[in-house]
Order: sequence, then structure tokens, then C-alpha cells
Amino acid sequence: MDVQIITPDKSLYDGKADLVTVPGTSGSIGILNNHAPLVSSLSKGEVKIVLDNKEEFFKIDGGVVEVLKNSVVVLAS
Repeated sequence: MDVQIITPDKSLYDGKADLVTVPGTSGSIGILNNHAPLVSSLSKGEVKIVLDNKEEFFKIDGGVVEVLKNSVVVLAS
């Protein structure tokens, strides 16, 4: 799936992922291919991107995530 992590200052990540984990305000949210459409607020924490068994972590202070048609957009603060 396609993933973008965007802050007001810059783009932190723009690429593919097999798994995305985000810190939802009610708990961690794992997102895989063909995930149902979703919009959720995010709390302070880390976004984890897994691609080909390699993990990358990005710290965020909150924001919003949108999942639609194998595309994940994280608008982070």
C-alpha cells in the first residue's frame, strides 16, 4: 500500500509499506493491505512502517490518519 506521513514543515515518508501501525487516541491501530476505510485522530507516539521485514519509526505529536483504497495518509503535528 502507499503511505505518506506529512507534517506542516515537511514530508517524513512517502513510499510503500506492508504494515503501518499508528498511535490512535483509543489505542494502537494496525493497517494492512485492503483495510476498511478509516479516519481517526492520533495521539503522541510513533508511526511504524514495515516493508520487506524492515521497520522504520517516525515520532509524531498527534494528528489524523486516513485510510482509503490501499492508501494511508498521516497528517502529523
